[in-house]
Amino acid sequence: MRLAVVSDIHGSLEALDAVIADIERSGADEVVHGGDLVLMGPRPAEVVDRIRELGWRGVVGNTDEVLWRPEERARQLGLRPKLRPLLELMFDEWAPATRRLLGEERIDFLRELPATLQIQDTLLVHASPDDLWRAPQPDAVDEELDQTYGGTGAHTVVYGHIHRPYARSTNSLSVGNSGSAGFTWDGDPRASYLLIEPEGRMTVVRVEYDTEAEARRLIEMGYPDAERLAEIRRIGRVLPIPPRKP
Repeated sequence: MRLAVVSDIHGSLEALDAVIADIERSGADEVVHGGDLVLMGPRPAEVVDRIRELGWRGVVGNTDEVLWRPEERARQLGLRPKLRPLLELMFDEWAPATRRLLGEERIDFLRELPATLQIQDTLLVHASPDDLWRAPQPDAVDEELDQTYGGTGAHTVVYGHIHRPYARSTNSLSVGNSGSAGFTWDGDPRASYLLIEPEGRMTVVRVEYDTEAEARRLIEMGYPDAERLAEIRRIGRVLPIPPRKP
């Protein structure tokens, strides 16, 4: 079976549609998603509707669960106090704005997504098997990957979350990251997804889309932190959060 993994769309319908068209050309037998479907993007409702129309199975992401788990804000602040500016934006500004765009029925759909998904020999998670908020980076040593994913019993593990795609093997398993389909952080603004061939070979695929159109939508709709989010889409790199006005 040829499997495509699409993750971290972040409300970018423009990117999602470009990825869908590319997957149709590649001839994947099944497409699954790795969560983080809606936050920080201009068209979250349309993204959810499109995925439901296509019938993609998938898993929940950390920026999905902020929509219905406000108590997670305090826990994450306790664990990662240096991320306070990001967490405040996420829970206090992006989440309320996105909830208004989605409506309760779509949020209920996201709430029902599982934390893990097994597809034959491949296990899909958003970040780590027991943590939606932490995951290894592309330059992680083999020991870290084996420690994080080796206990799952899967031959191949695929995750998202870090917005930086890669594919590699350790002594015990194959690990791939699908990158982000709508909000890349590796210096390449093109959308990315992961293609897994029947023999297990994993390939990162990059797809051009109209990043400027999505950037303009964010700004024109007045989404919180729109200017910075728009520029990240244009350049494919994370930008620092400016100090909040008192």
